[in-house]
Amino acid sequence: MNTEKESISDSQWTMVIKPKRGLFEIDVREIWSYKDLIELFVRRDFVARFKQTILGPLWFLIGPLLSTFVYFMVFNSIAKISTDGAPPILFYLSGIVAWNYFAACLNGTSGTFAANAGIFGKVYFPRLVSPIATIISNLVQFGIQFLLLLGVLGYYGLVTQTTGINLTALLIPIYLLILAMIGFGTGIIISALTTKYRDLVQLMSFGVQLWMYATPIIYPVSMVPENFRIFVMLNPVAPLVEAFKYSLLGTGNFNLAGLMYSCGFAIFIVLVGILLFNKVEQTFMDTV
Repeated sequence: MNTEKESISDSQWTMVIKPKRGLFEIDVREIWSYKDLIELFVRRDFVARFKQTILGPLWFLIGPLLSTFVYFMVFNSIAKISTDGAPPILFYLSGIVAWNYFAACLNGTSGTFAANAGIFGKVYFPRLVSPIATIISNLVQFGIQFLLLLGVLGYYGLVTQTTGINLTALLIPIYLLILAMIGFGTGIIISALTTKYRDLVQLMSFGVQLWMYATPIIYPVSMVPENFRIFVMLNPVAPLVEAFKYSLLGTGNFNLAGLMYSCGFAIFIVLVGILLFNKVEQTFMDTV
């Protein structure tokens, strides 16, 4: 009997699960060790989204094209809103592609606890794996829509023999990283709060729509009255969408101060999000 106890105590465990000690604690090595699970979640999200659909991933292209057509008819043909000299189709499509990535990250991560309560209650894995997988799966969506944007941009370049693409286009991966961080941080804050305050779920879609209209997607910042322009640029997504359009179309301005503000806001919101996420993670099964 003693020999059996000694053999158990001397055995080498492959994994030791310990409770988190700090609210800002992130075990990057542990998250990396679950990279196969992240890949599985990314594949699951992609397949589940278009399961039993006829057109499948083509909806990634149909969505922004339909939105661009509606914006063109309403805001350009009827409302006559300026696009700062850029072709209206390109102006709207570029804004939609950038916004769609941010909105998808925000909406996806905001339901982390509620959507995965069944899995979280049965199997252990780092909970941040789920929202990270959401960010990556949405990157696939962005890649498909960005290829569409480049195709339309190439067509206009051939027709007009001009192009607005400039060297700042090399910074597009940085714009995406900051957008992902803002969506990730805001999303996990909402996810943590909705475990207790379910009203936030009802406000999400309304809030995202308001945020979109506060972002210069269907209008350029230049047409906003000078007295109110500061309020538009306080929106951390606005400088990123403006920079995205400037890089591809040459319209608007490259606002380095605005980009630095967006970057600082992204770091802040991610830290706050991780703090709340780690705090709620310890007790959310009692309230979700």
